[in-house]
Amino acid sequence: MKAVNRKKESVEGMSPDELLAGMGVTPADNAEGLTTAIPWRSLMGGELTRGIFYWKRCLEAAGENPFLGPLAMTAARQKVMIESQITEPIKKYARLAVVTKKNPDVFGELNAWIYKSYAQMLYNFCGNFMSDDRFDRQKARYTVTTPDGKEFLERTLAEFAFLENNYNSRGLTRLHAMKDLLKCFLVLITGRPLQSGEMPYGAKKSGGTSSVSFDEYLEECRVRFENLYNHDAFDVRDYSDRATGGMIGYMPYSVVEGSSLHSLTLRHYPRPEGIPPNGKVLYLASPLINKPEIYDLAKGKSVIEGMLRLGYDLYLVDHGEPGYRESKLGLDFYGKTVHDRYLDILEHLHPGSEIHVMGYCMGGTLLISYLARRAEEKMALGLPMDIRKVALLASPVKWDDDESGMRPMRDVIRNHYDPDLMRELFGDVNVPPQLIEMGMNLTQPGVQFYMASGLYERAHIPDALEDSAPFLYWVTHGTKFPERAHEEWIAKLYMGNQIYEGTYCLPSAVKALDGKPVNMNALKDAGVAIFNYRGDRDVIAPPGSCVASELWGVTEEGNVSVSRGGLNRTIEKHAGHIFVVSRTLLAEFLDLVSAFFKG
Repeated sequence: MKAVNRKKESVEGMSPDELLAGMGVTPADNAEGLTTAIPWRSLMGGELTRGIFYWKRCLEAAGENPFLGPLAMTAARQKVMIESQITEPIKKYARLAVVTKKNPDVFGELNAWIYKSYAQMLYNFCGNFMSDDRFDRQKARYTVTTPDGKEFLERTLAEFAFLENNYNSRGLTRLHAMKDLLKCFLVLITGRPLQSGEMPYGAKKSGGTSSVSFDEYLEECRVRFENLYNHDAFDVRDYSDRATGGMIGYMPYSVVEGSSLHSLTLRHYPRPEGIPPNGKVLYLASPLINKPEIYDLAKGKSVIEGMLRLGYDLYLVDHGEPGYRESKLGLDFYGKTVHDRYLDILEHLHPGSEIHVMGYCMGGTLLISYLARRAEEKMALGLPMDIRKVALLASPVKWDDDESGMRPMRDVIRNHYDPDLMRELFGDVNVPPQLIEMGMNLTQPGVQFYMASGLYERAHIPDALEDSAPFLYWVTHGTKFPERAHEEWIAKLYMGNQIYEGTYCLPSAVKALDGKPVNMNALKDAGVAIFNYRGDRDVIAPPGSCVASELWGVTEEGNVSVSRGGLNRTIEKHAGHIFVVSRTLLAEFLDLVSAFFKG
């Protein structure tokens, strides 16, 4: 009897710390205490690829040099060998990956598989402790107090550890957020607190101590995992796919007849029934690399919904999905031709109506330079400026290393960007969103961690999962960047700072202006007022780069600049750039921008 009791005691005291110790230290633990994510294998692979293609170009140049004699022949042969055995297969893989919507970075693609597999394992693991979709304390107690239960737990956690050890990134990563969720679940099933660290996803006081008792924490965890399990929401991307059905956007719209321009169209959003027109037209410009639904994520999270209720006739540029026909289109097209065409359509549809414009991020960047060129053209023709008010939302216009806050991204470009390689790899299939996302992530400390942890942390709140799904879909489903436009965006704006420096050129139907630098001071001369909405914790478009209202346009009472402290306190903590997911911030914005347009 005593021997039996000793055996029972040996399994009865299982704790989350003991279970985690059996997994060892893995890349998911961030044992280094890093404050950002480092995709070290991807970066290493990128440098090796750059080196190989650079060496091929060197051999090609040497092979064409008549002064090298026999060395030129040797170089030419080596170039052919490298091309056939290494660079051509890499190019084919990269193109195939883009066409099939995979990540051309093999390590990034493996990480995506690990996220998906880890989430499926969390779902299955959680399911072993559910009865009728509710957490079953009896099942948990049996598992942590019996030999076969302990064997099951050790085997399952070894499988989690296998995935973690094959992870290709370090630091504050998305997998780190998922590992915290696993820790949280181990606390729940054992009913014992962690001794080796903070309780994951527990509410904290300002000083960092827990603001709830352990029993209250367990109850929060129970609800959290019931909600995550019942919605199968352990993977951010997969959940958003299923929850939205691949469709986001709240307000109905139609495509304006005759607006097809390459992959682009112009959407028209009709006013809701009973809303009278205010006699004004609002034209929205969106970024090239994101779905335009950033303006219309969901009910109560929609700039479009809010502006329609104010009586505007509302139109939105949709860039669509660029293909090979769009790959050679540059900023001349996206920053001039498109707006010329669509604003002509609006003037035809609404003759005599006042037109206001709004641009988000790079959509606003290209729009403000376009308006300056339009102002120059109107003045050259002796005509009044027809668009006098522009609202910019997190739209950078200044890129330097000292004042703009853009040094981190400029350093990423200096260290990792090779325009020749990008052109050779992606060419007419265009730059994939995964590469754009990787560059953005390198400048946003732990953004993937915070996005995932934000979902898990709020999962115990009723309707929080459903509420976050449209934004999660938007942020995990970027669009391709047309190759030439991408190259020009990097060279002319990010590194050349041409808008701020006054060297950015655009075409024009006015011969004296065609191909000449845009005079941004024309905005003030033409009486254009600028509304500038920015966030003081925005890393993608830092406040020091969003300074259009301080530089150009009518000043003092005309321009309006708004900087809101803590703008990144959104549901997904998206580093300050996407304020529309906060109903409070959106309501504030709508009040401010509507007052600006009325004034």
